[in-house]
Amino acid sequence: MFFLTPALDLRLLLLVNQEWRCALFDAIMPVLSSKTALFIVLALAAGLAALRLGKRQLLLVLVLLVGMGLSDAATGVVKSQINRVRPLNALAGIYHHAHGVWERRPMDFVQTKEKGTSYPSAHAANSMCLAVLAMLLWPRLRRWPLLLPLLVGYSRLYLGKHYPTDVLAGWLLGLVVAGFVWLAWEYGLSRFFPGKN
Repeated sequence: MFFLTPALDLRLLLLVNQEWRCALFDAIMPVLSSKTALFIVLALAAGLAALRLGKRQLLLVLVLLVGMGLSDAATGVVKSQINRVRPLNALAGIYHHAHGVWERRPMDFVQTKEKGTSYPSAHAANSMCLAVLAMLLWPRLRRWPLLLPLLVGYSRLYLGKHYPTDVLAGWLLGLVVAGFVWLAWEYGLSRFFPGKN
C-alpha cells in the first residue's frame, strides 16, 4: 500500500531528528528504544514486586508480557499490509543510530527500498500497552507509567526509525490491545487465580 507522508508529519520528524539534537539526547535516546534495557527493568520490577507484595505479582507481570506480545504481533500484521519505508531509508539528511554509532544520510541520499516496516511503531504500541496494563493492574502507580510510551515514542523519531504518525498509530493500537487484555483478565481469567493485586 502506498503511504503519502503528510507535511506536518514530515516537519515534526525533522524538528526532532535534526533541529532538537543534543549530546545528552544522543546518549539517552538509544537506551529508551532498547528492548534489552526495558526487559532488564521489567525483570527487576517484577522481582521487587514479588518480594514485597507476593508471588501473585509474577502472574500479573505475565499478563503484562502477554499483552505486549499480542501488541507486537498486531503491529506486525499491520506493517505487512502498509509497508511504509522508515525515514532513515527514505529521506536525505536523517540521523540514525546503527551498531552503537550515530550516522547521517547524505544530502544526495535517494530511497531505494520499496517496502518497509515503519507503520505502525511496535515500540510505541508495546510501551503503551505496557503502560496502560501497568496502571490497571497496579492502580497505585497512577498515571506515571504513561511517561514510558511518551519517551519511547520521542526516541523513535530522534533515532530516525519512525514518523510521528507511526508512533501515534502504535500508541492507539497498544491502547486497544491493552483494553482487550485487561477485559479478558479482569472479567475472565482472574477468577481462576484469586487474590489481591
